[in-house]
Amino acid sequence: MKMMIRESCVSRSTPRVCATLPHTKYPCIITRRPLSLSLISTTFSALIFSLPPPPSSSSPLPLPSSKHPIADFSELPDSGGVKALELLVGSGEVPSDGDQVEIHYYGRLAAKQGWRFDSTYEHKDENGDPSPFVFVLGSGKVIGGIDVAVRSMKVGGIRRVIIPPSLGYQNTSQEPIPPNFFDRQRLFTTIFNPTRLANGEGSTLGTLIFDIELVSTRHM
Repeated sequence: MKMMIRESCVSRSTPRVCATLPHTKYPCIITRRPLSLSLISTTFSALIFSLPPPPSSSSPLPLPSSKHPIADFSELPDSGGVKALELLVGSGEVPSDGDQVEIHYYGRLAAKQGWRFDSTYEHKDENGDPSPFVFVLGSGKVIGGIDVAVRSMKVGGIRRVIIPPSLGYQNTSQEPIPPNFFDRQRLFTTIFNPTRLANGEGSTLGTLIFDIELVSTRHM
């Protein structure tokens, strides 16, 4: 499936690429009706392209005015199946293993029709500003898909990634962990649902969609 993109300039030097979608803040599309494997497979492509781009930590992504050729997801090299779509190409440094990185993210669960289970833009510091998620790249404390996605980004970039279950949550202690108890419970009871896993849905239950903004990187 292909998607039209638009491009605009939010500063003199920063091109921003995003989907031509309604300018709304990430809707939570929640359903309590179980999804079948066939339904997931036929609607997943539509889902990932229908998600609007995230706001940056400083300002929301504007709706651009000009149309350009289509863009598509591509698999990141040596990623184990992580697919990425560049929403904004950064101009800063590329992090290395062992660096401390700060990211903002929107996390969604494909098996719940893109239900947003967490967002750092809603984590506030003492001043009321969005508080980024901080981790050491390559430390193994975060899910593998985020490690892979961030490793090839530049500071200032925003990337949408589709993370397969094999590089998503393998247990309930892997970060990032939603701070809200009910979101956390819903996320993990869906991914690790024994009945649905026994029905062969393991290849879809744990598929994650993350929009990641690389805020900074620091050599340790």
